[in-house]
Amino acid sequence: MLQILVVEDEQSISNLIKINLTRAGYACDCAYDGLAAVDMLDKKPYDLVLLDIMLPGADGYEIMDYIAPLEIPVIFLTAKASVADRVKGLRMGADDYLTKPFEIIELLARVESVLRRYHKTEQVLTEGDLVVDTASRTVTKKGETISLTKKEFDLLLLFVRNKNIALYRETIYERIWGGEYMGDSRTVDLHVQRMRKKAGLEEQIQTVYRVGYRYCP
Repeated sequence: MLQILVVEDEQSISNLIKINLTRAGYACDCAYDGLAAVDMLDKKPYDLVLLDIMLPGADGYEIMDYIAPLEIPVIFLTAKASVADRVKGLRMGADDYLTKPFEIIELLARVESVLRRYHKTEQVLTEGDLVVDTASRTVTKKGETISLTKKEFDLLLLFVRNKNIALYRETIYERIWGGEYMGDSRTVDLHVQRMRKKAGLEEQIQTVYRVGYRYCP
C-alpha cells in the first residue's frame, strides 16, 4: 500500500484529506507542524508528501529543502495563490501545486497523476471479487472477464479510485471525455448505466440525486 504524509496544521483539513485518501486505498499519516514532519520523514519512507506552506516550527519551503535529497514527490497545498509562490515551490522541486480551497476529487486526481509519473501507482486494484488491471486494461469479476469499451473501463477505474465519493456529472464528463461539460447528462448517464450493468455493479454504483454517482463497494 502506498504511503502518503500529509503536512497540514489545520486539523479539520488534515483529517478530511486523510479520510478520503484512506477511502481511495492509500495509507496516510498526518503531521501538524514542520518539525514533526521532518521527524516522521526520518523514521519512515513515504511515496508522496502533501505539504502546506504556512506551518509552525518550520515552513513548507524549509521542509522542501529537507525533502529534496530524499527524492520523494511533493504536492504543495496552500492558500498562497500568487504566481511567485507557485513558481518558488516548483523551482524548489515540488511536483504540483494545489490552492486552497480545493475539491477532494481534484486532490485525488493530482495525487494519482504524480504517483503515476513516478511509477508508484498500483497496477492491480481489487474490490472484493472485482479486479481491475490498469496495465492490461482488463476487468474480471469472480474470475470471469468483463468486456468493457475504452470509455466504460475509464469510468470504472474513476469510480474505483474514488470510492465513497459523490462524483458530479460535470466532473465525470471532464475526466473521461476531456471537454467542457455543457449540461447534457445523457452521455454520462448512458455510459454509466451500461458499464455498471456489464460489471454487475448496479447496487454499488449509486445515483446521487441532482449530483451524479457514487461507488460504494
